[in-house]
Amino acid sequence: QVQLVESGGGLVQPGGSLRLSCAASERIFSIYTMGWYRQAPGKQRELVASITSGGSTNYADSVKGRFTISRDSAKNTVYLQMNSLKPEDTAVYYCYAEFTVKWHWGQGTQVTVSS
Repeated sequence: QVQLVESGGGLVQPGGSLRLSCAASERIFSIYTMGWYRQAPGKQRELVASITSGGSTNYADSVKGRFTISRDSAKNTVYLQMNSLKPEDTAVYYCYAEFTVKWHWGQGTQVTVSS
């Protein structure tokens, strides 16, 4: 059973920052591409950011320049630093790990941006 353990969501004011964490097993972390999708009420799930095992990153246009994804090999953890948050960033954020046709998901964490 693959486990992706997420943490770091919460309520923040517009312009604020949050950092999401996603911890995985060493096997998953070493070979899988990992990242986050998000899903807002009434909307489809969308890719936010991803990072390959080699460290290559990809971002949705809507978060470029505001969000940064990174990896910590010592902790088998991927981070999503979210700055300059906007109300439209409000969603449930799901960590994922992908390798060829194998996909695994975290439990999801709520991010709410509101004054």
